[in-house]
Amino acid sequence: MSTLKEQLRTDLTAAMKARDELVKATLRMTLTAIGNAEVAGTQARELDDAEIIKVITKEAKKRAESAEAFAAAGRDELAAQERAEGEVLARYLPAQLSDDELAAIARTAVEETAAELGEQPGPRQMGQVMKKATAAAAGRAEGGRVAAAVKALLVP
Repeated sequence: MSTLKEQLRTDLTAAMKARDELVKATLRMTLTAIGNAEVAGTQARELDDAEIIKVITKEAKKRAESAEAFAAAGRDELAAQERAEGEVLARYLPAQLSDDELAAIARTAVEETAAELGEQPGPRQMGQVMKKATAAAAGRAEGGRVAAAVKALLVP
């Protein structure tokens, strides 16, 4: 079993003992999502930590979107609940990159792509640059932020 999954289970047990309903419910939903991901596809398999982080990131993004939708509908108590669940999930995610760190990763990806192409990449090569930048960010930045940083550096 992966160390992150073990940590989630340990924290779930601690939350149950402490009668912390928010953490308990959030971790149960997350472990269920991980279990569903493990049995999805043609053959059941054990997820590694990187794949578990992707599942947790997806769950955290769902919470953020739900909180935004509830807030827009005037359901502040439900929005607060979703934000609190997102904060619980954020404990298990790697620290997010700052804007400066993200810009540096985008610059490096553009430079590497320029070296491969022999010319400065333009908007048509955004896919190639994004592939390198996304791999370097490795879950520490949302795709939209990475795309914005890359797009700012591409010469039209």
